[in-house]
Amino acid sequence: MSNDIHIRREGRAGRITLTRPKALNALTYDMCLNIAKALEDWRGDPNVDLLILDAQGDKAFCAGGDIAEMYRTGTHDDYAYGRQFWHDEYRMNAALAEYPKPVVSLMQGFTMGGGVGLGGHVSHRIICESSRISMPECGIGFVPDVGGSYLLARAPGRLGEYLGLTAARMGPGDAIHAGFADAFVPEDAWPQLIATLEQSGDITAIAAASRPAPESTLAGNQPQIDTLFNAETLAGLVAALRQDGSAFAGETLKAMMRSSPLSMALTLEMLRHLRDGPMTVRDALALEYRVSWRIMEHGDFLEGIRAAIIDKDRRPKWRHSIADVPADEVSKMLAPLGADALNFD
Repeated sequence: MSNDIHIRREGRAGRITLTRPKALNALTYDMCLNIAKALEDWRGDPNVDLLILDAQGDKAFCAGGDIAEMYRTGTHDDYAYGRQFWHDEYRMNAALAEYPKPVVSLMQGFTMGGGVGLGGHVSHRIICESSRISMPECGIGFVPDVGGSYLLARAPGRLGEYLGLTAARMGPGDAIHAGFADAFVPEDAWPQLIATLEQSGDITAIAAASRPAPESTLAGNQPQIDTLFNAETLAGLVAALRQDGSAFAGETLKAMMRSSPLSMALTLEMLRHLRDGPMTVRDALALEYRVSWRIMEHGDFLEGIRAAIIDKDRRPKWRHSIADVPADEVSKMLAPLGADALNFD
C-alpha cells in the first residue's frame, strides 16, 4: 500500500483517505490503482454499507493529478505512460460515479481537476467554508477531464463554458449552484459526521448535519454569463466579452487569455457534443480520452506543464492565437480512436 493513501474499514464504512497534504494530495497513478482495487473489494462486502473519501490537511482535498511524470515521459516522445494513467484513472472515475453503495466525499480547500474526478461524481458530495472547486485544465494546455466535462455540460445555462474556459474557483455556494456538490456541512462538524457514518452506516446522517450554503456569486452573475457565453465559437465569445465593456467581462477575458486557445476551442466543442447527447459520465470520459490520448503529441499540454510547473515562467507559447484555432485540428483531436478507445469492461 502506498504511503500516499490510507485505505481501511472503520465500522460500517470503507475509508479512503489521501495522505500527502504537502503535495496538496495530488493524485498519483498508484493512488488511482489502489482506489480502484478498494472499490472492487468493497463492492460485494456485506460489512461495508457506505464509503467515505477524505484527505489530510486543511489546504486541499485534492489539487489534481500528479503530472510531473507525464511531462518527463512525454518530452521524450513516450506517450504510453500518460495514456495508461488516464485510461485507468477514467475507469476509476466511472466506478465511483456508478458505485452501487453510497459514497461520501468531503472536499475541503482546493479540489481541482483530478480531485473533481475523485470527489465530484459520487452520490454524496460534501463541502465546507474553505472549499474551492475548479477545472483549471485549459490553463495548462489540457481540457476538463476526469468526467469534468460531464459536470460542466450539465451546469445551469452557460456556466459550463465560463467555468471551463476561465478556471474560475467556486466557493461552497457556487459549487452547489453549479452542480459540483450536494451539501454544505461546516468543517468543524466533519469528525462527528464521519464517526456517525462509520458507526451507523446510515447515510441520512448527512441531511441532519447539513446547513444552508453561503450565497452563490455565480448565481448572481448567471444572467450576464449566459449572455456573454452564448456565442458558438471561441472568437465569438472573445468578441462578445470585448464589446460588453463591464468589469466582469474584462476580468473574464483576462482569465481566458492565460489559457490555451486550442484547449478552449476543444472544451467548447466537447460541451456542445455532450449536450447534443447522449450524455452520461461514460460518454464524457470516452470523449475526454480521445483528447488525452492525443494531447501530448498534438496539443499544448507539454508546453503548458513546462510554463506552469517545470520552468514556472508562466509564459507558455501556445500553438495558436485565440482568433485562429483551425477547426480541422479540433475535429482531429475529437475523432474516434477506434481500437484505442476507452473501454469500461
